[in-house]
Amino acid sequence: MNDGRSIPQLGFGVYQLAPGEETANAVSEALKAGYRHIDTAQFYRNEADVAQAIRSGEVRRDEIFVTTKLSNPNQGYESAKRSLARSLAAGFAYFDLFLIHFPVTAKRADSWRALLELKEQGLCKSVGVSNYTIRHLQELLDSSPVKPAVNQVEISPFLPQKELREFCAKHEIVVEAYSPLTQGKKLGHPAIVAAAQKAGKTPAQVMLRWCVQHDLVVLPKSATPERIIENAAIFDFELDADTMSVLDGLDENLRNSWDPTDVP
Repeated sequence: MNDGRSIPQLGFGVYQLAPGEETANAVSEALKAGYRHIDTAQFYRNEADVAQAIRSGEVRRDEIFVTTKLSNPNQGYESAKRSLARSLAAGFAYFDLFLIHFPVTAKRADSWRALLELKEQGLCKSVGVSNYTIRHLQELLDSSPVKPAVNQVEISPFLPQKELREFCAKHEIVVEAYSPLTQGKKLGHPAIVAAAQKAGKTPAQVMLRWCVQHDLVVLPKSATPERIIENAAIFDFELDADTMSVLDGLDENLRNSWDPTDVP
């Protein structure tokens, strides 16, 4: 990242996992499978369950990269700082990465100012944003001496966001892909299935590998141990140039989550 710290390219997302046992069990399975990057958020209501799984496991906390995100109702200077204190109280001494979850109008600048102070205090080691468009990023870059280390956005072959990726690369901002599997909607697409058959892999592995080959940090989510293991097995093969070209041509502007494009 542009702040000199490293982030694991494969992360485990916990969005839409139920707070409590489901989240704790899934994170435990992910750590057993070799994941060393867990992505949660205040909005997900399962930070404490992530902390429990880490405490109960055999992997040391300093070997795990944990991200959380500032929820929209908590945005603003003082409220952002108070909210991180509550997130830490869920069972963390610090977070490796703290993101503004969405570019809330009239509040995101104050939220960013708070994040920078929290970083200086060591309560979060890196700071970044999520769901920021080029316009929102440019606004931040024009007003702050510190670049966000990360921009986490929805990306898949069906929402490649090429211009945004190029802008982030130019400014040395790591791009994280959430919902890289389109929440399952496109796993049966003929081009994905054909690419999987050609590579001898599953459709999910192909979609995740497409992200990896575009230098994205990828954040698959599952509550099923077999799928958690499957989603991690994406570093022992490579999609050839023809396959990448086909997948690059699947853009449908398919969004399964928030759309920040019209946020002033």
